[in-house]
Amino acid sequence: MKKSIGILSPGVALGMAGSAVSSKFFLMALAIFFSFAQVVIEANSWWSLGMNNPVQMSEVYIIGAQPLCSQLEGLSQGQKKLCHLYQDHMQYIGEGAKTGIKECQYQFRHRRWNCSTVDNTSVFGRVMQIGSRETAFTYAVSAAGVVNAMSRACREGELSTCGCSRAARPKDLPRDWLWGGCGDNIDYGYRFAKEFVDARERERIHAKGSYESARILMNLHNNEAGRRTVYNLADVACKCHGVSGSCSLKTCWLQLADFRKVGDALKEKYDSAAAMRLNSRGKLVQVNSRFNAPTTQDLVYIDPSPDYCVRNESTGSLGTQGRLCNKTSEGMDGCELMCCGRGYDQFKTVQTERCHCKFHWCCYVKCKKCTEIVDQFVCK
Repeated sequence: MKKSIGILSPGVALGMAGSAVSSKFFLMALAIFFSFAQVVIEANSWWSLGMNNPVQMSEVYIIGAQPLCSQLEGLSQGQKKLCHLYQDHMQYIGEGAKTGIKECQYQFRHRRWNCSTVDNTSVFGRVMQIGSRETAFTYAVSAAGVVNAMSRACREGELSTCGCSRAARPKDLPRDWLWGGCGDNIDYGYRFAKEFVDARERERIHAKGSYESARILMNLHNNEAGRRTVYNLADVACKCHGVSGSCSLKTCWLQLADFRKVGDALKEKYDSAAAMRLNSRGKLVQVNSRFNAPTTQDLVYIDPSPDYCVRNESTGSLGTQGRLCNKTSEGMDGCELMCCGRGYDQFKTVQTERCHCKFHWCCYVKCKKCTEIVDQFVCK
């Protein structure tokens, strides 16, 4: 019995070939769409709660208004669930994000990358898609900001699920000093910040050993480093009692450190951050094994920093053109380093400030206004 061999006519063959090509292009377009959608999704961030956001507006709490959580952009699914459960917490999440953003901008005010924000829900732009030292610091300081804000809100009675600190009396506190008062509830602030901030990372699923899985591990590590820095810098504060300020008795409590101290500590961790890579078991390990392994309080990164000298849309670098620089400084704020060797322009500006202030009895200070012409230098 002979097998029949089908021969396609030219028209049918071309039709099938065209269909195959169309399918191929359709699949490619679909892949591009989903990868673009993934970038858009990942670009959104809870950091946007620290910018101009509905969470800061009192009208969102009006009965009959659109639910608060549906108005907040940048939240992951897990974060939205927490928002529904703890709506009164969201204002302080926003305050924590704002605190972190401001501290980032202060710490990097003299650097080529100065923690600039952009006008969308990513807050810092595409530069956060690179697992650099700068990204590590940003994740850490923003997580720290949430711990700070939540702990203080508990102490001030702003939240329904927490109150003053219940921390145990320190063993080295003198026996005749009272342990009481109303301390910052750092335990609660730490726990809630961990649950909320880490939710986005923990609900993302990527193949073991992929770049995305390395970024998740990096982000989680730096979030924890920020939280622990706040926790470890908290200290005992005391108030004196007694006749005419004799301080015969003291009442003490647990108090958060000033957030500038947290920022300074994290900036030191940034300068000594550890370069990491994924090993065969899907764990982050140091690129250079000769150095001590990073602790839970150290910052880690997986990518080299991009070139912040010139504007680059793909990396999110804004460049340093137009930045003010210090002509006499040899540091990062000096014109030579800040301008990346491109040179600088000089111009004069008029500055007005208060001067010749005098105290008048009673009780006010009167000042004059002084103006002076100063030289300023701007990167080309």
